[in-house]
Amino acid sequence: MTPEVKTDRFNYIAKYKSNQLIYGSGNTVVVTGWTVKEALCKRLQTSEYAVIGQLYSPTRGINILVRNLLLNPHVHYLIVINATREDKNAGAIECLLDFFAHGVEENFSDSGRKSWVICSPIPGYIDIEVDIKALEKLRHSMEVVTAKSISVAIEKIQSYAQKPILPPWGMALEFSMSKFETPILPGVIYGHRIEGKTIAETWVKIIHRIKTTGKIRPSAYDSKWQELIDLMAIITDEPEEFYFPDPNYLPIDRSYLPEYISQVLDDAPEQEGVKYTYGKRLRSWFGKDQIQQVIDKLTNDFDSARAVMSLWDPKQDHHDSPPCLNHIWVRIVDNQLSLTATFRSNDMFSAWPANAMGLRALQKYIYDRVHNGVNNKTNQNFFGQLQLGPLITISQSAHIYDECWESAENVIASHYRKISQEKDYFDPAGNFIIYIQDGSIIVEHTTPNSGEVINCYSGKSAVQLSREIIFSSPGLQVDHAMYLGSELQKAEMALSSQQGLIYEQDRPLKTNS
Repeated sequence: MTPEVKTDRFNYIAKYKSNQLIYGSGNTVVVTGWTVKEALCKRLQTSEYAVIGQLYSPTRGINILVRNLLLNPHVHYLIVINATREDKNAGAIECLLDFFAHGVEENFSDSGRKSWVICSPIPGYIDIEVDIKALEKLRHSMEVVTAKSISVAIEKIQSYAQKPILPPWGMALEFSMSKFETPILPGVIYGHRIEGKTIAETWVKIIHRIKTTGKIRPSAYDSKWQELIDLMAIITDEPEEFYFPDPNYLPIDRSYLPEYISQVLDDAPEQEGVKYTYGKRLRSWFGKDQIQQVIDKLTNDFDSARAVMSLWDPKQDHHDSPPCLNHIWVRIVDNQLSLTATFRSNDMFSAWPANAMGLRALQKYIYDRVHNGVNNKTNQNFFGQLQLGPLITISQSAHIYDECWESAENVIASHYRKISQEKDYFDPAGNFIIYIQDGSIIVEHTTPNSGEVINCYSGKSAVQLSREIIFSSPGLQVDHAMYLGSELQKAEMALSSQQGLIYEQDRPLKTNS
């Protein structure tokens, strides 16, 4: 429902994402970017602004903002705050300013939909259903000002509040908005495991899993998301310099990466309107440098299971805007240094690739210092074989917002089939050698590396043997299990055949003639 604001002046109507905004009764819209909107409103009177809201993403937010502005032609002034590193990285404010400065052109969005594409180096889109004349009227009717800090924004807002009230610049306009939904297949709700060599490969598999079986639920932001509960993603071989596909289909590019990594690794000074960065939570928030503590712990006790970092602050995080990343655990097992990160809430389409790359950089940072610390301490190369192990993320709520569903389907259609067809025949559960001997099907279970036989099964029924193997090896990969089923069925056909069929593993059945 649209919020009702009783005022002697204006009533700003937000049809889209209405519960994410702070309402006043003036005729100035304030867009704070990544600066927390509450930091602004507490220093203003409600009569001094029409609405205050944050803009995180150019591809997800500008279309909604423009639609709301077209519904409120009493608004004559737009103040945008471009004050943080996050604003620079995300590019939403820059793209919004480019919309008002340069307009749009008809083209296609990243999902392949015909759209108004903002004339900007930052990708941003407005639905083609919005009339171009209305967009041009909006662009030329509003006075747009940029502020580099909260204090400058306050001055500008208050100066606009002193100006005479102007009549609306046009009629309130609303345009249809198409909805995009796809069929959902049945599947488990809790506990999912996805593995890939690179972040890019794993991301496509994640998007496919969520869009295929994820449940649609209301989010906390006046929208819907499609969600899986407790999704574990394992990245085994991300290269040190990070892999970016060409052309790049990830929602992050290489130029953005150093800034994001800095937000994970580095402490940050206090800045009004910025609640925290992950780096600040890890480096100084609790009075300890948790990253250095983990390095020291593993350097002195590389078998330790206590190399833990926490980002959740129980004094305040049960309230507004708590961190999504809550817990990090670093462990050395079999000379591999792995990192496991737990997210309470994770935007898997727009945020997870950057999250994973930032965490991989943190993992490499810890690995380098543990490796060097042990060698320097002992003057012996005990850690000469230490390797950078897998990165694991556990996303307790792994979701895709509804405004990204179409883009997600486009990624799946363009890339999932190719990725899923790239077979890796290594299974940590081992290998199986199948042959027929003395009137029975024999299955030898061997270790994945040395080929040592660790179990042997014998029988005449493919179903019976399949059940015995699954009972003894419940961790078999799905494609490996399906392969075994088809091979065992072939072996049973050969065994029971009256035509003298010969079974050889991985080959078609043939006759003895």
